[in-house]
Amino acid sequence: MRDYQEAFIRFAVECGVLRFGEFTLKSGRVSPYFFNAGLFDSGGRLARLGGFYAAALTASGVACDMLFGPAYKGIPLVAATAIALAREHGRDLPFAFNRKEAKHHGEGGVVVGAPIRGRVLIVDDVISAGTSVRESVAIIRGLGAEPAGVLIALDRQERGVGPRSAVAEVEEGLGIPVISIVRLDHLEAWLAAEGREAEVAAIRAYRARYGAD
Repeated sequence: MRDYQEAFIRFAVECGVLRFGEFTLKSGRVSPYFFNAGLFDSGGRLARLGGFYAAALTASGVACDMLFGPAYKGIPLVAATAIALAREHGRDLPFAFNRKEAKHHGEGGVVVGAPIRGRVLIVDDVISAGTSVRESVAIIRGLGAEPAGVLIALDRQERGVGPRSAVAEVEEGLGIPVISIVRLDHLEAWLAAEGREAEVAAIRAYRARYGAD
């Protein structure tokens, strides 16, 4: 595990974004942990979060010409990532995001920000069903550009409706890589290093039932 990944897990726990216990998910599954990126809810937290996204992108080596944030959660995430890339890595990339509904006055259209062109990296919180990613890919390709990949905070490594994870389905179905700041593997390793045996056991049991590579 890289230093920034361990630091991100600690940061998420400190912010209450990552919690442990019993949580009923939208799918009906009872998870031993819960991740709510909406609780990165202050300027300071968002600034630090952007730094972790930028570190993960830099470490991945994935090439891109600009960033795109799917409405609505992806909007602050893409802005924070762009700021961190410029300040911490010397990469001043343009970014854009979409509206949920097309605007028919003023500049019009569904996209706000820099023109969509070249290799476009999508920035989001997690991939559940992959709906926002597919919508983003359709927008990007519809404007004559190409998706370079997807950057998310956490890969739950969990099966969707089929035997594969939502991340694997996106990678295979859309032909683009998915980069995550951390995966569930990292979270399990961190808990083990912290001596939190009960949480490790709960996550391993959950993975045995719902896990995917």
